[in-house]
Amino acid sequence: MVKKLVLKIDRPHFVVSLHEDVLEVDLKEGAKKELEDVLEAHPALRESLGVLFQTVIPLDVALSDIDSAEVDDEGRVKIVIPLRRDIVIPLEFDESKKLTEKLNELIPLAKLKDANRRRKMEELEKRPRPKLREPM
Repeated sequence: MVKKLVLKIDRPHFVVSLHEDVLEVDLKEGAKKELEDVLEAHPALRESLGVLFQTVIPLDVALSDIDSAEVDDEGRVKIVIPLRRDIVIPLEFDESKKLTEKLNELIPLAKLKDANRRRKMEELEKRPRPKLREPM
């Protein structure tokens, strides 16, 4: 599935890509970049080791998982995620403002879409399942 790009900010050492449903902060080079690539390529590793490495490398974050996004006193973007360490993205003030405005616009939509998806899954799980015929 192709993710629609909403905003992209290219900095010397990293790229911030905001899509309709996910925020990606990708490093451009170095050992941390290689570790990030490995974790993002293997979902099982990302789930188990991602929490350990979240302080060292940024991982992609579903917008539905974000509680809030704001610009701090130094002009950086602070993203609050429950049960994870907050992400702080060092950007120029105008870039930070633009990113947080877009995030705060998209986060409620992503949460609503996720809630609808979960509700549909629960409804599907409650449906009676057809019984299999026994062989004669």
